[in-house]
Amino acid sequence: MNFKKIHKYKLAIAAILIITYYFSLPKQLFNSPTSTVIESEEGELLGARIADDGQWRFPQNDSIPKKFATCIIQFEDAYFYKHPGFNPISIVKAFYKNFKTKQIKRGGSTITQQVIRLSRKNKRRTYFEKLKELILATRLEFRYSKEKILALYTSNAPFGGNVVGLDVASWRYFGRLPNELSWAESATLAVLPNAPSLIYPGKNQQKLVLKRNYLLKKLFLNKKIDSLTYTLAIQEKLPKKPFSIPQIAPHLLQNIAKDQKGKRIKTAVKIRLQQYVNSIVKTHYNELSKNKINNIAVLILDVKTRKVLAYVGNSPTTKKHQKDVDIIHKPRSTGSILKPFLYAAMLDSGDILPNTLVVDVPTQIGSYHPENFNKKYNGAVFASVALSKSLNVPAVRMLRSFGLDRFRQYLKELKLKDIKYNANHYGLSLILGGAESNLWDLCKSYASMASTVNHYDETQGKYYKNEFIEPSYLVNFKPNFGEISTEKTIFDAGSIYLTFEALNKVNRPEGEQNWRFFNNSNKIAWKTGTSFGFRDAWAIGTTKDYTVGVWVGNADGEGRPGLVGISTAAPILFDVFNILPNSNWFEPPFDELVKIPICSKSGYRASDICEVKDSVFVQRAGLKTAPCPYHVLVHLDKNKEFQVNTSCEKQSNIVHKSWFVLPPLQEFYYQKHHPFYKKIPNFRKDCLIDNKNPMDFITPKDNEIIYFTKDFKGNKNSFILKLVHSNYSIKVFWYLNKQFIGITQNIHEIEIQPKTGEYLITTIDEQGNEINRKIKIKD
Repeated sequence: MNFKKIHKYKLAIAAILIITYYFSLPKQLFNSPTSTVIESEEGELLGARIADDGQWRFPQNDSIPKKFATCIIQFEDAYFYKHPGFNPISIVKAFYKNFKTKQIKRGGSTITQQVIRLSRKNKRRTYFEKLKELILATRLEFRYSKEKILALYTSNAPFGGNVVGLDVASWRYFGRLPNELSWAESATLAVLPNAPSLIYPGKNQQKLVLKRNYLLKKLFLNKKIDSLTYTLAIQEKLPKKPFSIPQIAPHLLQNIAKDQKGKRIKTAVKIRLQQYVNSIVKTHYNELSKNKINNIAVLILDVKTRKVLAYVGNSPTTKKHQKDVDIIHKPRSTGSILKPFLYAAMLDSGDILPNTLVVDVPTQIGSYHPENFNKKYNGAVFASVALSKSLNVPAVRMLRSFGLDRFRQYLKELKLKDIKYNANHYGLSLILGGAESNLWDLCKSYASMASTVNHYDETQGKYYKNEFIEPSYLVNFKPNFGEISTEKTIFDAGSIYLTFEALNKVNRPEGEQNWRFFNNSNKIAWKTGTSFGFRDAWAIGTTKDYTVGVWVGNADGEGRPGLVGISTAAPILFDVFNILPNSNWFEPPFDELVKIPICSKSGYRASDICEVKDSVFVQRAGLKTAPCPYHVLVHLDKNKEFQVNTSCEKQSNIVHKSWFVLPPLQEFYYQKHHPFYKKIPNFRKDCLIDNKNPMDFITPKDNEIIYFTKDFKGNKNSFILKLVHSNYSIKVFWYLNKQFIGITQNIHEIEIQPKTGEYLITTIDEQGNEINRKIKIKD
């Protein structure tokens, strides 16, 4: 009975010991904070941030270069692959030597024991602690393979100063990846964990070289390296001082660290491309900073994979000029960069055709007075030309015609997150920079539009439901474009293609104008933008394969003269495209296009009386656009000098002719740019006519507030009233508050200099046509 009880106690004690032994090792050995590390698509280091405890400690890496593995085993633990976690012979030898000298002269720890000691924060080295390490080491051998244990040691061993782990040590002391190290360099790093506080690159060089050469000789004697390798290795010089950790994409690292702190992230960034773009940005920064333009951001997306290929969040400026701010995700005034979306939306909805003639005259809508950048006007201009030349007045008038709410809905579907208010908040200035967006969202949208056309061709006329997805910086990102559908996502492929055709005709910056004359020219759909006050300059372009976005300005919002998209951002854009592979142009999405006759002068669907017709491809939705409103059938006398009708001419003598006619104000500006434009002939004086009002004001605009300036003598300058009349020779009578002030003929301009107050300007021509304008004069 006693024997059975004793036996049970022994079994219970044994069970307790086994359970204690089993659970003696923590599930996670190392809990120290680690650096955030980002790598390129090729696996090269793009950048890292120091860990929270001030140590350079990269996340666990289970890949160990063969050279270093050989060196560390030969130096630290030659029987590593044979022992169960401890080496009894080494322990006895170490105990004997330390006892004899009464000092710790030799350690008997294996690599496995050292892993345990490192995980226990290098507690005081007593014999009792050694016993604990020994027990835990055997437990570790049961849990992990030898390769895993070696990887744990390699990633957590101290290499001097605040350098922990082989990955960091390789970069800090030799400036490259561990698998690129020579035998001498691997041996140098292998001896450092043995005495990291005593031996440090740049100091104690003699001690370090002796240890390294001792290891190299051991490698040679154990036939791990040949005699030539040994001879060359011992002649290699030691590193003089630590290298800086590469910071090739610091703002991407900053962005990733927000959500992936302390992790090693492999990105889709191509390191050579990133370095080239860094160099381009630096070159342009050096020039632009002379004009106190200090910040630049560049983003490159792969259209097909939607991955980030290069990410430059800011220029290499100073801390004073906010070099650490990542501009790519910061909201900035859009300038004209949204105009292609409006053009595509109007094509998509069938409101215009690519070359529909749109109005470009001085315009006042309520208190809003938009102007073209060069303050000149064309009278009327093709919609595609208005886009390619980035004319402001046509864009505002197109937006007004299209509808603010309708356009705001398109922008909502594009998911431009910084445009977060309703349409009325922005008003018509929305199309000229009244809203804010960021480089990430804008590049995403341009890339998604390009991808829509690509996929339409690849799927023989279909769309993906999830085309407008978020890009990713992760190398293993797989875009989920959703199911295939016959329904468009946002814009139909035809409208996008025609938009890109217009954007391909944008005049390129200096040095790029002759691109069409070269066979290897790279067709690019691109657009610039400049915000009010010259605070933001944009350039975004796309091909079938790549979308590139550039922002230039000052992070603090300071405007600078010359901070214009075409002169500051566009040159960077084309420098970047010049280092990217050329792309073929987009395939026309013929299933979404239809060939129809259009009026060559107006760009509208041709009516029966249009003089010259062209047969062109337009988007299918364009079939519902109105026919040309600018061609009218006029009735002329035999000599075609005057208009006539049956009140003054026999019907048999009347000649019928199609005539391209613009409203008076449009005509006034249009004929300056089109010398072959012919004004419609006047009616013969003996004819009875019932005409529409043939005249219109150039200045002032209705309800305009006019501020009088003074000359150097303090006298008020005059204000010139101007109008245009379709009948060049007719007389016009002018009145100010019903008081007659003068008569004009041929050139209808009159000078006034009234006092402050409100006035009514009235003009009446010889035929009794009348127009009025209200103005307010202020000092």
